[in-house]
Amino acid sequence: MLDNKLQATPFIDYTSSQLSEGIVGGAVISDMGTMKAAQDLALVLQSGSLPYKFKRLTETTVSATLGKSSLHQAILAALAGLIIVAIFMLVLYRFLGLVAVFGLAIYALLYYAAILLFNVTLTLPGFAGLILTIGVAADANVVVFERIKEEVRAGRSVRSAISAGYGKGFHTIVDANVVTMITALVIFLVAVADVKGFALMLLIGTVISLLTAVVATRAMLGLLSGFKWFDSPRFMGAAGQQTARWLQIDYMGKRKLWFAISGAVIVAGLISLGAQGLNLGIDFKGGTQLQFQTSKPYSQGQVKSFMAKQGEPDAVVQGKGKSVNGDFKDWQVRTKSLDRAHQNNLQQNLKNELGASGGGVKNVSGTFGHQIAIDAIYAIIVSLLLITIYIGIRFDLKFAIPVILAMLHDIAITIGVYSLVGKEVTVDTVAAVLTVLGYSIYDTIIIFDRIRENIPLMRRSPFATIANVSLWETIRRSLATTFITLLPIICLLILGGQTLKDFAFALIVGVISGAYSSIFIAAPLLTMWKEREPDYARRKHLAEPEGGEPDGGTPARRRPWQPKGGPALDPGTIALEESEAALSAEATPSLLDAVTSPEPATASARREKRSQRRRSRPHGRAR
Repeated sequence: MLDNKLQATPFIDYTSSQLSEGIVGGAVISDMGTMKAAQDLALVLQSGSLPYKFKRLTETTVSATLGKSSLHQAILAALAGLIIVAIFMLVLYRFLGLVAVFGLAIYALLYYAAILLFNVTLTLPGFAGLILTIGVAADANVVVFERIKEEVRAGRSVRSAISAGYGKGFHTIVDANVVTMITALVIFLVAVADVKGFALMLLIGTVISLLTAVVATRAMLGLLSGFKWFDSPRFMGAAGQQTARWLQIDYMGKRKLWFAISGAVIVAGLISLGAQGLNLGIDFKGGTQLQFQTSKPYSQGQVKSFMAKQGEPDAVVQGKGKSVNGDFKDWQVRTKSLDRAHQNNLQQNLKNELGASGGGVKNVSGTFGHQIAIDAIYAIIVSLLLITIYIGIRFDLKFAIPVILAMLHDIAITIGVYSLVGKEVTVDTVAAVLTVLGYSIYDTIIIFDRIRENIPLMRRSPFATIANVSLWETIRRSLATTFITLLPIICLLILGGQTLKDFAFALIVGVISGAYSSIFIAAPLLTMWKEREPDYARRKHLAEPEGGEPDGGTPARRRPWQPKGGPALDPGTIALEESEAALSAEATPSLLDAVTSPEPATASARREKRSQRRRSRPHGRAR
């Protein structure tokens, strides 16, 4: 036995008579495998203990009561998040949502199998990663389902729409999930042990969600599409207008307003940082932190007075959880580093005088927080670099610059909000901010992918028009993916323990900021950048004739989405002109068609509309 582990079971060959007389003339030791194995074991036994002493950087002790309670809360939050996401998918996508629910069930089984296969140790941050990937798994289905609904509205059969939806949505899903995997991998390689569990669970969940969306869900839809009753737009929620009128605004023309809103929030955060800084936790300041529950509610002053009597007048006392008239039963106390004897004595006095029970103790050295900060900076730099390279390869380097600026915007917003509300910053907060790096560009990639698709289809339009139309066509999907991702995180915030609640708060701030930056920051920045190119500068100039009137001199009715000073043409006219440039391409139906041609009310009218669209296709155009 070595370190309480069985290293070898050697057997000495001797006769029964030698047992009482002793081994005379030598013996044979067997069951040692090879001679080298025997020599290695002998060397280890002869070496004895190593002449080195370990320096304690961080040590965490969790009581069985707290660990069991935290595990129960994490499991409850995960189940609640899964159920709520499933209900939302059913309401939004009807039968497609039912397929997504089966896909989520397959995802959950594969996830559980992966945990068993890789012998993953489950931690609270790991559960947070699991809960986050529930939203990621649903998002992949949303991307494809919205594509399928677009194709059905354009007149395709359901079978054809499924094929086209997966064909056009595949690259978007892959791009969005790859950047999330890049971030998770960087966190796993750089972060401390507590956060590695979160990164590993996020990485495993992202890979499984990708496989579930592009393989399992597609296979189920392929089987169902053969049934006649499945060929109904209303049955899958594809009837009606794609995007509400109030969402069809000039996003690019109002970019100064969006920039002003973001600037105001960032400036407020910077002022707060300068005035009060961040509420850094024990992970960054070092010391000893105790968590415990008292038998009855106490005020903060009472616990503070108790700590002063124990020789810790500078202890930072915080009430946690629900309060009763300002009193708490759950407490977190942070002091300078305590030795083991002082720590045990303090815990015993807490138990005797305040009825403290459960909880845990965490000891962190002063250098540990410095190392965390350095690792976080490295992780951010490496993540930004890798994501820039990937976006540059998959899209264009000019697409990568707005993505990076939007990510920095989200980090600034998250840090500013933490300073404003005074939330404690821990190592889990750092992991959440790093996760925001990957997730904040999820929606950005969805929008940029549609812009890239529309560029060759709208060869005569200014880039602002291309960006506006692309946003029209994807904003419903962006809002849906954001809301679905928030659902399990909100469950984590409400049902999770205190550690998970702090983690969930950072994720909520980051996801909301990421959704805002995708629509109102990244796309306008890309428009400003691309309009400097000679071709798009010429298009912009041609779209702004003197007097702001189209050729013919008669003032026309201006649409709210058109860029300021642009030609006052209705969307149908613009769509007709742009279609000339796309005769040889397989165009995804534009939202402009949905606006100018409402969906017929009756089934016969819808069939007639589909027939008209098929007859109007150019000769030889791929179907």
